[in-house]
Amino acid sequence: MNFKEEYQNRIGSIENILKKYLPRQEGYQKIIMEAMEYSLMAGGKRLRPMLMKESYALFGGEGEIIEPFMAAIEMIHTYSLVHDDLPAMDNDEYRRGRKTTHVVYGEDMGILAGDALLNYAFETACRAFDIAPEESGRIGQALKILAGKAGIYGMIGGQVVDVKESGHILTGDMLDFIYRLKTSALIESSMMIGAVLAGAGAEDTEKMEQIARGIGLAFQIQDDILDVTSTTEVLGKPVHSDEKNEKTTYVTWKGLEGSKQEVSRMTEEAVRALRTIQPDGGFLEELLKSLVYREK
Repeated sequence: MNFKEEYQNRIGSIENILKKYLPRQEGYQKIIMEAMEYSLMAGGKRLRPMLMKESYALFGGEGEIIEPFMAAIEMIHTYSLVHDDLPAMDNDEYRRGRKTTHVVYGEDMGILAGDALLNYAFETACRAFDIAPEESGRIGQALKILAGKAGIYGMIGGQVVDVKESGHILTGDMLDFIYRLKTSALIESSMMIGAVLAGAGAEDTEKMEQIARGIGLAFQIQDDILDVTSTTEVLGKPVHSDEKNEKTTYVTWKGLEGSKQEVSRMTEEAVRALRTIQPDGGFLEELLKSLVYREK
C-alpha cells in the first residue's frame, strides 16, 4: 500500500471517530448540533487528529484513550475556521469547497456553532477518563496541553494579533509570533498529546513540540504560497484573500522563492529531529513532508 492509500485509510478511520463523538441531533437546540456536524464533517486533511494518532503510535501507544482527544482537537480546529469565516473576521463564503457555516445557518448560529464546538471539544476529551480511569494522570496532562495551546497563549493569542494588526505592515518577528501561535500551536498540541498519552517522557514530549512547531510554521508558509499560486477550484476556498485583506505574509515579506526556501529548511530540520526518535521515519515522516509540500 502506498502513502496516498494509507493516508486515505487513516482519514476514513478519523471520520468514523468524529461521527462517533458528535452529539445526537435532538432537543429544542438541535439546530446547533446540525450546524456542528455540518462544520465538522465538511472534509479536510484531518491533519491534527492524524498527527496525534501517529505520535501516539510512535511511542507505543495502544487502545481507545486517544480517540476522544483526536475528536476534540478537530473540533477545536473546526471552531476556529467557523469563526475565521465570519463577516467580522475574513468574511469568506466558501470553505472546503462548500458554503461556510454562517452562510448556511446565519451569522448568529455561525457564532454559536463555533462556541459549541469549542466547549464540546473539552466535554469529549474528558470522556477519556471513562475509557481509562487508571490513566488519569496522563489524561490530565493532555487536557492541560489541549487547553493551553488553544487559548490566549496559543491559537487565540495568535488570532488576536493577526486581527488587531490587519492592514498593518508587520515585522518578521511579529509574523513568526502569529504563525507560531495561530497555526503551530494546535499542531504542537496534537503531537504532544499523542506522546503524553503513550507515556513518553518530558524530553521526548518537548522534542515532539519542537518538531511540530517547525512543521506548523512550514505549513502556514505553504498556505501563503498557495494563496498566491493556486486556484479556488483546487483549494476549495478563495485565493488572493490575503491580498484582499491587506495581510502581511511570508510571500510579501520574503518573496515567493524565499518562502519556498523557508518551507524546505523548516521541514528538513523537523524530519531530522524526528529521525532521532524513529530512524526510518515511517508514515509520520511521509505525512510531515506531504503536508508542507502540498498543492492544496
